[in-house]
Amino acid sequence: MVARSQALAQIPVDETTTIQVYEQVSPAVVAINTRTGGGSGSIVDPNGLILTNAHVVGSNRVVTVRLADGRSFQGDVVGYGDNRQDLAAVRLRGNPGALPTVAIAPPDSVRVGQSAFAIGSPFGLQGTFTVGIVSRIDTERNLIQTDAAINPGNSGGPLLNSSGQLIGVNTSIFTTGSSGGSVGIGFAIPTDAVQTFLRAVREGTASTSAVNRSSRQPTPITINGPTVAGRLDENSNVLPDGSYYNPYIFEGRAGQTVTIDMTSQDVDSYLILLAPERDDFSIQDDDSGDGLDARITVQLPYTGSYLVFANAYARGESGRYNLQIRDLTLSQAQPRGSGAGLILRQSGRLGPGDRTLRDGSYFQEFTFRGRANQRVRIRLESNDFDTYLILLDQARNLIGENDDANPNTTNSELTVTLPRDGEYTILVNAFDRTGRGQFLLTVE
Repeated sequence: MVARSQALAQIPVDETTTIQVYEQVSPAVVAINTRTGGGSGSIVDPNGLILTNAHVVGSNRVVTVRLADGRSFQGDVVGYGDNRQDLAAVRLRGNPGALPTVAIAPPDSVRVGQSAFAIGSPFGLQGTFTVGIVSRIDTERNLIQTDAAINPGNSGGPLLNSSGQLIGVNTSIFTTGSSGGSVGIGFAIPTDAVQTFLRAVREGTASTSAVNRSSRQPTPITINGPTVAGRLDENSNVLPDGSYYNPYIFEGRAGQTVTIDMTSQDVDSYLILLAPERDDFSIQDDDSGDGLDARITVQLPYTGSYLVFANAYARGESGRYNLQIRDLTLSQAQPRGSGAGLILRQSGRLGPGDRTLRDGSYFQEFTFRGRANQRVRIRLESNDFDTYLILLDQARNLIGENDDANPNTTNSELTVTLPRDGEYTILVNAFDRTGRGQFLLTVE
């Protein structure tokens, strides 16, 4: 029989690392079971202190912990992360003996693109090992994004570097269906937050209050469909930083340009857009809309499903909001009966959920690219309200505005010669705050 060291020497370096990480760390990864579910955890103290997620233990004060060697122990939940942070600690009862532990990597040692390894108990399969990379580091929310497969049951287990050190606690997965399987987007709480929490546990100052956490599945939302009204509260999902979010899913086309607006008078709106088929695609926005409203405008990279998270900026912030997705794609097709010079044709509905100008009138924005000295005709039509048309250049300077195309109509029209090459913005607006309804915008 070939000696073990000789066998490993014949394996490629990456595979050798993978095997070594698993064999080094898996003995210190446990399965945690409660009355209603379970997850994973890491032994961080040889005397039996377990690090996991708050949502894994829930409101249970006592859980069952199964070690990698097959032994099971009762464990007391001895601490929760402050401010809804998704961390918890469990202390094993009895005398388990000196246990193997997971080493914790130094803070700020993680880099995008480095290898990432996850060990846990997805679907109850203890000791399952998956491999990926660190896809993104969200410094604002203090989260690590990874494409290592994280399925139900992985939550609370370690995310590891190639040295077998814990770089994060796996805490969230985002799915596109009821099956709950991984779609390549997972998050982990990094070690600076972990070390702070463990210090509080050991000093006896960690919170002992459980926080109710929901697991709401994404709600379908349609591009150019009706505005969706929602509410962030204790029935919403909770991000690892303690902020509420509600997930939505929509279907988009490659090259399609969309604007996602989240408006609220109750919370500081925060939007997150993720692409399950592109682990390097993640866009977030806080205040690109008016005031505390959030807005993302993006060209979609592929045809398929996209995930939107209507989120609040602060931990525990709750209240009502409106969410809308609009298509801003330049129409290259020529509608039947239209002229050959059509640049943009966009229909929609103006009303509650849209942004407002200072006079309280609703408006939506649409963009097109133009050339210096190009002459364009912009027309805004509606049978429901008195329209108002505004054209801005790329620096948001006013190029033109119009109320009535002629005295006998409520439609608006502008014919202008564009001053320069670049992107132009059209504001589809109502004459006063009472205006709302269907509209048709064309640019020729």
